[in-house]
Amino acid sequence: MLREDVEKVLDQVRVGLRRDGGDIELVDIRDNIVYVRLKGACGTCPMSTLTLKNWVEANLRKAIPDIRAVQSV
Repeated sequence: MLREDVEKVLDQVRVGLRRDGGDIELVDIRDNIVYVRLKGACGTCPMSTLTLKNWVEANLRKAIPDIRAVQSV
């Protein structure tokens, strides 16, 4: 259930990332921490840390309050 909810939010985030030539992959969820892999242009972008925290994590935590953090692997 949690994984499905996270994927739904990531699907919304993907739209914006794909416009910029990037993508995001859900790797794992452990102890309410979501582990993702940024791909494409997002994987090498110097702003990827800000994207991860200010956009991906913010959207996930807003939709799913139990999420504690998002980490890139």
